[in-house]
Amino acid sequence: MVTTDEISAKVRNIPDFPKPGIQFKDITPVLADARLFAGAIDLLIAKHAPDSIDAVVGIDARGFIFASAAALKLRAGFVPIRKKGKLPYETHEASYDLEYGSNTVAIHTDALTPKSRVLLVDDLLATGGTAGAAIALLQKIGAQIVEATFLIELGFLNGRAKLDKVPIRSLIQY
Repeated sequence: MVTTDEISAKVRNIPDFPKPGIQFKDITPVLADARLFAGAIDLLIAKHAPDSIDAVVGIDARGFIFASAAALKLRAGFVPIRKKGKLPYETHEASYDLEYGSNTVAIHTDALTPKSRVLLVDDLLATGGTAGAAIALLQKIGAQIVEATFLIELGFLNGRAKLDKVPIRSLIQY
């Protein structure tokens, strides 16, 4: 069984990327190690039995990696939440603020049905802007968000506070 300490040891810290003052958490060494990648997926879905989730929702783009693998293990569908303008069909959209502006994410209007049991998965919870917008989209559709789970949480940014009334779990905290 893989431990969170083993995963954390493989996460690289890249100073000043993508801009000065940011300490980027590079997960590519975890993805390159089949044992750690599989273990990370197992840990992300540990609270959920196969067939207990209708859809695993992943946030653009690294969240897709973890969410699609989790969906396969849970025998659930995979639903992407993408940046505005990247989905070809009718969408619901939600905007959120960034340090330097704003961004918008979208989901297909028919991606889920009301009461769908959803697991939201992403690689990183930082300020909570993207995850908060994703949750707003899922709530607009009427999905039942069983849990939002993250590989990494930057606790000092207090993003968890923006994810109102949703069970949150993260494997690694910085």
